[in-house]
Amino acid sequence: MFWNWIGRSQEEIVQARRDWIEGSRFGEVKDYDGAPLPAPVLPTVPLKPRGRVR
Repeated sequence: MFWNWIGRSQEEIVQARRDWIEGSRFGEVKDYDGAPLPAPVLPTVPLKPRGRVR
């Protein structure tokens, strides 16, 4: 997991970040006067899935 975005691949995380920046996928917080939080820079190495532990 990266910055509360959930994705199954590096590409999905990159797309979620892009969607956050563009404001095209995530909802709006009503009655909040501040600017949206800026998306953090992605790590320079590929993100690795944690795997599923049962």
